[in-house]
Parts: sequence; structure tokens; C-alpha cells
Amino acid sequence: MPSSEIIGWFADIGLSDRPTVGGKGGSLGELTRANIPVPPGFVVRTAAFERFLEALEKVEPVRAKVEVLRADDLDKILALSQEMRARFERVPLPDDLNSEILAAYTELCGTDSNPPLAVRSSATTEDAADASFAGLQDTYLWTIGAQATLRCIRSCWASLYSAASISYRRKHGLPEGGVAMGVVVQGMVNAEKAGVMFTRSPLTGDRSVVTIEGAWGLGSAVVSGEVTPDRFVIGKITGEISVREISDKHVQHLPAPGGGVGEAETPEELRRVPCLSDAEITRLRDIARKVERHYGRPQDIEWAIDYAGEIRLLQSRPETVWSSKERAPVAKPADDPLQHVMKIFGGRR
Repeated sequence: MPSSEIIGWFADIGLSDRPTVGGKGGSLGELTRANIPVPPGFVVRTAAFERFLEALEKVEPVRAKVEVLRADDLDKILALSQEMRARFERVPLPDDLNSEILAAYTELCGTDSNPPLAVRSSATTEDAADASFAGLQDTYLWTIGAQATLRCIRSCWASLYSAASISYRRKHGLPEGGVAMGVVVQGMVNAEKAGVMFTRSPLTGDRSVVTIEGAWGLGSAVVSGEVTPDRFVIGKITGEISVREISDKHVQHLPAPGGGVGEAETPEELRRVPCLSDAEITRLRDIARKVERHYGRPQDIEWAIDYAGEIRLLQSRPETVWSSKERAPVAKPADDPLQHVMKIFGGRR
């Protein structure tokens, strides 16, 4: 099945396609095309969201109702959010959209009967250089079955109208017409261990190291902050592991029976032992270096390792904290630029 106006396969899309597939979708396509291992999948493009939204707006406005809200009127934002999310999740997909998405689902699954999938929001304004919308929309892990996948796609669209997302847009004065949602549908990694890594130190900004954080089970426990991960720092060039901080990883996220994710206590024999071997740390460093070279700037990367030892990347986005500090001016502009120099010498000329 080729890519189309509605479906974009990872092998056919990249960062330049973010207006039609969103930030996460563009990144996963970019990684795929750079031969960096990611779970296979496709993106339901923003054209599908726009067509679904158009059908809703024929009955009652959506975007216009958001644009009249004041950023500080939390009660009205909450009420409208509940109304909008209910509308998105209640109304079925138009038949043609339903058929095309199901065809892509069938091709992705192949001969495997109902494999677990991740259904992930991919807003057009997330994971850009300022990562503005990152984390404001929903993701559904370990989704099983075609109908559950279709429901989760509508729920991802609906999450564009969460109270947090609406509040963010109203606070920053973003026009509703420029906001749309792609949805990533991809295979789940049955992760024995997972986490995040940064191609510069998040603590010091040091670009000569890769910082890796990980824990047992699915990476959602690390990303959500429900477990304190192990932390390793390894030199990009030297390969020296200079920091090993092993935490008490008391809980882990695991697949729940019938779909979704549940929380379980980590077995006692695993809680205080490193979740990564030195060889795995080195392999993750090698992949991180390759990703950074491809993008040409520091990256914030999500990774997972399955029970067979295969590494897959789940996302890569620009690192923002230290990059923002570097972009900020060291001192405020002055009418007389020499004032900055003269202050160092007591303010006398």
C-alpha cells in the first residue's frame, strides 16, 4: 500500500513533512530513512484530522469556540475541553477514512493477528526547535485490535482539545487554524528495559558526553517520572563510562492483559542492579552519535531494548534546555555598547 493524502509510511516521510504528519511522525520517518532502527509504522496525516474536523464543524463550531476563550478563564476552558473531547470520541470516522486507515493497519500487522501497537499523537507544532507542544497530547500503548486502534486515533485527535493544550494555545495566542494533529501508528517494542538519552549532559551542557537514563520495563515509567532511573554518562569519543548511578527501581510498567499498560513491583533481585550492561551502554552511545550527526544538533532520544537485545528508538527531538541558554544574549542591549566594557573597569572612561 503506497503513501497517500491520508497515510504516510515512515519510509516516505521526514522532517520536511511535519506540516502534514506532525513533529513525532516527521522524526520517526527521518530516523527510518537514515537507517536508524525504529519500530515500523505509519502516520495518519493531518488531512484526515481536517476532514474529520470539517464534519464536526458542519454540526457545530470547534475552532471558533476555542478562539474566543480567555487564557485565564480556566472554568470555561475545562468545560469546552470536556465538550470537545466527547464530540471527537463519540462521532465515528467517515467511511472512506475508516477504510483507508484499516487497510494501512492490515498491511502493518501482516500475518500477525492483532499485534500490540502504539498510537501516538503527533501535533504539527510539537518537537520543533522549541518543543512547544511536546507532552501536551495523548499516547496509547499496547493497543490491541483494529477497532481499538481506530478509537485511539480519535482520542489522539481529541487530546488536541485537552485543557492543557487549549490553555497553552490561548496563552501564546496561537491561531486555531494553524493547529492540526497527525497520529503515529507503530509496532510496540516488548521492552525488557527502556529510557531516554541526551547527546549532551542535561546537567552541565557538556557536548562531549552522552547521558543515558533507563529502567526495567516500558519507558513510560521513566518518561512519566514514576521511577528513578539508573543514570550513566559515557564519553562520545573515548567511550569511558564516567558516571554510574544505580537507583532502587521499585516499579516498572508492563503490558496489561487485554491491552494497555499496568504498573508492577520490580522483582527484588532486579531493583538495585544496573538495567544496562557496559556493552549496551556503548551500543546506545554509538546510536546516539549517529542520530546527532544526522540532525546536526544535540538530541533528546527515547529508546527501548527488547528481550532479544535489539535496540529500537521511539523518538528523537532537539535538546532545548542548553540550546535555549546558548541562544539567549549574555547581557541586555545597551544604548552605548561600550557601557558593558566600562563597567568591568569601574564604570570610568
